[in-house]
Amino acid sequence: MASNASENAARIKLRILLIEDNPSDAELEIAELHRGGFDVLSDIVQTREEIGTCLDRNAYDLVLADYNLPHFRGMEAVDVIREKDLSTPLILVSGALKSVTAVECLKQGATDYVLKDNLTRLSLCVRRALEETRLKQERKRAQDELANKVEELARSNRDLEQFAYVSSHDLQEPLRMVSAYTQLLSERYRGKLDENADKYIGYAVEGAQRMQTLIEDLLAFSRVGRNGVEHKATDCNAAVDAALKNLAVAIQESGVIVTRGKLPSVHADHFQLVQLFQNLIGNAIKFRKGDAPAIKIAAERVNDEWQIAVKDNGIGISPEYQEQIFVIFQRLHTRDEYSGNGVGLAICKKIVEQHGGRIWIESRPGSGSTFLFTLPATIADRTGNGHPHETYAANLVSG
Repeated sequence: MASNASENAARIKLRILLIEDNPSDAELEIAELHRGGFDVLSDIVQTREEIGTCLDRNAYDLVLADYNLPHFRGMEAVDVIREKDLSTPLILVSGALKSVTAVECLKQGATDYVLKDNLTRLSLCVRRALEETRLKQERKRAQDELANKVEELARSNRDLEQFAYVSSHDLQEPLRMVSAYTQLLSERYRGKLDENADKYIGYAVEGAQRMQTLIEDLLAFSRVGRNGVEHKATDCNAAVDAALKNLAVAIQESGVIVTRGKLPSVHADHFQLVQLFQNLIGNAIKFRKGDAPAIKIAAERVNDEWQIAVKDNGIGISPEYQEQIFVIFQRLHTRDEYSGNGVGLAICKKIVEQHGGRIWIESRPGSGSTFLFTLPATIADRTGNGHPHETYAANLVSG
């Protein structure tokens, strides 16, 4: 008695939908599953309507279907299962099934097949089908969880960007008042109070101005990608021209020489591309060293992307800081050494990533830096209807 109780407890409970018109065959299949260690609960049907009704009412672990019934083909059950949006595995059980037909059935969605004169394979096929279904369900749960996490992260990022935008926008007006009145205080009372008062007023004015610059930078960062402009074929040459025009004073004062080859068109937003080049060229100008500062811009086609390089001969950067520089408000130098709030490269990273690319730096201290980023090629280039170019690094001309 104890042995029987232990055996029953070890059995796997299995609820099946059995599509079969021959009661003897149905009994044989259930008996074979019982011998294979299953505790079977079955519903036996013969028509499409009965299949649909049973699938609506009950949750089945498995469907066993005779391949050829008088008024129904077993493979039609696959369509019914799909219509119900179920993942229930289906095993065909047939008296005769040619290899070509069996392969076609597997392609159409059957999990496996067993011939009626070899039912000893049935339990093995059922266990395998149940395991495959379990793995598929686990994989789908993992994918759903990942999709939910991604959506949650995207929503969190949107909320954070919205908060940054609203906060920086709303803070501007009261800060303008603080800045204006501290400057007025400085102008009216400088030299009329003691030396400490002049120093404290100076600190207040400088702090207000620095806060105003920070807020303006934060607002610029949060604005990237908010306009929802559709990306289209955009000429990098025109973007660099606009960036150089915006930086004309800095270029003239620094004496930097900007050289470039013919650059490609990419799938991008023109104004963000201008901002990207302007920030990278401006960064190279800021961190120049010695005489004859130089910047070179080149591009190379890599599969369906363009890899663009902005190279300088400036102070360079140590490897341990080469990821940190793309984080907003991260600075490697004091304000006395170099101006800025550590926002420019963070904006570059945000622009490139919103275009589906990536950005990185190759550099050594004292040997200059090369900022590289990828942007998608135009649709015409990707489909082979554009003008293919391998590289745009030769024939450099003065900018």
